[in-house]
Amino acid sequence: MAATLFAVCTGAGLISCSDSGAGKPTSTSSSGIATIACDASFENILSQEIDVFEYIYPQASIIPYYVDESAAFDSLLNFSTKMIIATRPLNDKELSYLKSHDKIVRQSQIAVDALALIVNPENPIEQMSKQELREILTGKVTRWDEVSPSKLGEISVVFDHQGSSAAHYMRDSLLNGGKFASNVYAQKTHQAVFDAVAKNKNAIGIIGVSWISSDMTERTRTREEMVKAVEENENVENTFSSAVKVLPVSADDEVRAYKPYQAYIFEGKYPLYRQVYMITAAAGGTLTHGFYTFVTSYRGQKIIQLTGVLPRVVQLATAAQVN
Repeated sequence: MAATLFAVCTGAGLISCSDSGAGKPTSTSSSGIATIACDASFENILSQEIDVFEYIYPQASIIPYYVDESAAFDSLLNFSTKMIIATRPLNDKELSYLKSHDKIVRQSQIAVDALALIVNPENPIEQMSKQELREILTGKVTRWDEVSPSKLGEISVVFDHQGSSAAHYMRDSLLNGGKFASNVYAQKTHQAVFDAVAKNKNAIGIIGVSWISSDMTERTRTREEMVKAVEENENVENTFSSAVKVLPVSADDEVRAYKPYQAYIFEGKYPLYRQVYMITAAAGGTLTHGFYTFVTSYRGQKIIQLTGVLPRVVQLATAAQVN
């Protein structure tokens, strides 16, 4: 449904998804209607931010569209929306284009997200290096017994989808823009990646760390419970789902491998990470600008911490649980 609505909102001549328009409530920093195009990898983060914001400001309605990163940038540049979440800031050309149309651009890094490597619990592998992952993605290594002693067979790699920011990250950071091997498959959703690995002993999944929490607590809390957790400065314990095995990963030329716990991401020891940015071209005093201010504030950053992702500006009250 979200993808369909997003397509309608971006259609030529249809501007009802912007912050202003005839017949719509006047937008203030805490009331009205605003839209945001978000890289689908960060749905867990954004949904929690919206829940708390709308609970605090009941006259506000934030409508999210979860899309691939390219579509998010397109929506901002064709003025279909005034706010996006992505893994990079605007480049100079994009920034100049928006400014040439008298847009006031604000962009801020809001988090550092880790990409987790998950395998079936019956897979005997205990850790993986970036180099081994690189060789798997390029097809140089195709069987599990080429990585470590194993009775398992051909390796299959699963992403959420080919246009995802996770796929872009692996191509750009590990393969220098190269192509994936034929054993790399795209799923339709993050849950499909999780399910594929849980069911297939030969699969390895690449997925955002916020999707693998042990009990999915943050996704099932009511708005009232989430607000209480933020206001009471609740601490976070990073534990991962037992339905899959989360692999420790070692950087190039490093022996020790680390799991994607917040503490290790914070210290730079976990090697598979990317920045998360919030970008807006909305004027001050609008709901879009109000939501941007909220997400980049202490409360908004605390919400990000509760999802298992490392926030940009909140100092961790305690080190993450490390196993």
